[in-house]
Amino acid sequence: MTTASAEQTHSQRTVTNRTPIVPYIATWSEEYEPSLKLVERPGIGLGFADETAADRDRDGVLWNRTVMLPGQGRPRFAVIHPLRQRRVMRRLFCQVCGNPADRDEQGVLWLLPDLRDSQVGWPEGMIVAEPPVCAACAVLAGRLCPHLRRGNVMVRARRFPLSGVKGFVYRPGRPHPVLLRDDLVSYDSAALLRWTLAEQQLRTLHGCTIITNDLA
Repeated sequence: MTTASAEQTHSQRTVTNRTPIVPYIATWSEEYEPSLKLVERPGIGLGFADETAADRDRDGVLWNRTVMLPGQGRPRFAVIHPLRQRRVMRRLFCQVCGNPADRDEQGVLWLLPDLRDSQVGWPEGMIVAEPPVCAACAVLAGRLCPHLRRGNVMVRARRFPLSGVKGFVYRPGRPHPVLLRDDLVSYDSAALLRWTLAEQQLRTLHGCTIITNDLA
């Protein structure tokens, strides 16, 4: 069984058994971040001292390393696993069960905190780090996630281009690169992207239709 198949089987089993419901993108306590030495790579920017081809995505962005041991230890619901988040975001899979997200003539389904009162025109043009969902998991997540119970909406988007990454921005320094901040970095910001250690993939939602205001 491949790693991806093993992850998906675990995720399906978790959702089916209902106890506990652990999102596919959540990190488990045994999935630690190995010690990393960051360096400046001439002509490239930020890099690892022991970097391999697997550390960068197809756009050349450097991604943080996290051990892949889904189901091992205790779920850390508030900590997102970088590789699994990137996988479902790029493939448009559900962030909860790891299967294909729901899609119809109005677009792909997202479950988001309700920000209509604080952002004019929301969610049109919204940059999201939350991957999409399938319909069944949207209902479960809306009921069980403390963050979403405060108010949520289901949104369908017709267009959702990959638009950047969320991560840690560095600058050149001696003896090692210096951390500046955590930030959202657009693919249009090539110079900044060279000095970013990515943690989550971003998409931007367009052609949005709000489905409902409350799943609780």
